[in-house]
Amino acid sequence: MDFFSRLIVNLAYFLNTSDGYQQKKRFFYDILENNRYQPKKYFDLFMMSLIFLSVAILIAEVKNDVHDFIKFFNIYIISIIFFIEYLLRFWISSSASEIVISCSEHDTMLGRRFNLSRAVLKILKAKSKFILSIRAIIDLLAILPFFHELRLLRLFVLFRVFKLFRYTTSFQVFASVLSTKKFEFLILLMFTSIVVFVSSVLVYIMEANNPDSPINTLFDALYWSIVTISTVGYGDVTAITVEGRTVAIFVIIAGISVLAFTTSIVVSAFTEKLDEIREIKTVDDIRKLKHFYLICGYEGVAQEVAAKLKKQKVKIIVLDESEHRIASAKKDGIVALNYDPGNIESYRKIGVDLNTQVKAVLCLRESDVENVYTTLTVRSISKKVNMISLLMDESNRKKLEFAGVNEILYPKGLVGMISKELIGRPVAFEVIHALRNDYYGVSVEEILVDSRIHENIIYLNELNSISFKIVLLGIYKKDKKRFFFNPLENTLLESGDYLLVIGNSAFIKEFEKYLHKKIRT
Repeated sequence: MDFFSRLIVNLAYFLNTSDGYQQKKRFFYDILENNRYQPKKYFDLFMMSLIFLSVAILIAEVKNDVHDFIKFFNIYIISIIFFIEYLLRFWISSSASEIVISCSEHDTMLGRRFNLSRAVLKILKAKSKFILSIRAIIDLLAILPFFHELRLLRLFVLFRVFKLFRYTTSFQVFASVLSTKKFEFLILLMFTSIVVFVSSVLVYIMEANNPDSPINTLFDALYWSIVTISTVGYGDVTAITVEGRTVAIFVIIAGISVLAFTTSIVVSAFTEKLDEIREIKTVDDIRKLKHFYLICGYEGVAQEVAAKLKKQKVKIIVLDESEHRIASAKKDGIVALNYDPGNIESYRKIGVDLNTQVKAVLCLRESDVENVYTTLTVRSISKKVNMISLLMDESNRKKLEFAGVNEILYPKGLVGMISKELIGRPVAFEVIHALRNDYYGVSVEEILVDSRIHENIIYLNELNSISFKIVLLGIYKKDKKRFFFNPLENTLLESGDYLLVIGNSAFIKEFEKYLHKKIRT
């Protein structure tokens, strides 16, 4: 490798590993291309304001004298801003340093000398792809008014209007939908062109020799053909011979067919993409939310939880891979996406910050395997977000804990009451979450009523929990497979029941000792 080639490669590695350079490039990429980047919308509004302002100035110049500063601003300042934008887009369109490094490493691996000319050709090819793109051509035409010596070029200000497609998401969606029907539009264009060409030649041949006919040139015939096939019919140029009018009949019929075909293409394109457009709009709305609960799955328990949260006007988003369940959620008036909560790509599509925007992820699938998998997926993205999971089988509790679940709820009893009674109340929900995370030494614990406790205590009022500053939240009756929230004092305790208590961790331990030590008199 010669000195110059080595210098280029070293420079490429320097740029590719420079944090400052990469940060600046990433910043301009976010500003210009990343729709998820919040400041981009302000940049887009600024650029759209310049576009409308430049067009307004152009219109005002037609019949009015415009101040020299306004002319200077329109011709120079706005054009320079657009020119800088064009150069920045040219810069971020591809990475020359990465291409050089890739070519260098490829040649080194094959044991041959680095071919700088081939790397340059690849760079030119990548940059040419940007330059020849429709958007880049429009950007370039919008800069031409800068060369105001040619007055005609000032009319290119109007091309700045087309730049609105860059800054408006709706326009981009509209263009992307129509682009799916490229083949159909190409066939339509070919058919229309043939009809226009043939009809223009025919009507010219039949009308040009008639001194009373307004069609005297081929351009007149072309103008008449386009006006007729578009069904506009200005009436300024018309065929007066029988032959010419016969041609006009067929052209009018063809024009109606073209319009009908065009309408059907556009309608079918939007019909096919309607669900996708709605999904894009839903995702955009979700990204704007500051805080919400993310419910993974929409089955029996999840439906009850979502209903309670909705009733309390809490913002919730449902993810489920089943189209049927998603349709059910939407029918219930809940924002839902047909995404697999166990797939990391789902969260990338949503594009929200799990640490700051999501208050809690509720894994409410009626399958411990699905809940574990969802937890592992979410934990691979965020270690901080609070996660609550439904537990279907007690033997899977450890798996959920190892996966990273903060809260594990009983499916048949605790979820039925805690989810409905507490998650529906945001304040209580936050309190329970704090307790479960040993907030100031206070926690929620489950105490199994074993045979020894059952021998000592028969009724609930014999627990004497108040003296230990313990609050009994409820009891899970194993035989009835049901959780009783705030049970009556004369409730009969049975072996295998679970006591759910809230209190200081040390007091709870003492309370457990008391239960086991107490001997019934």
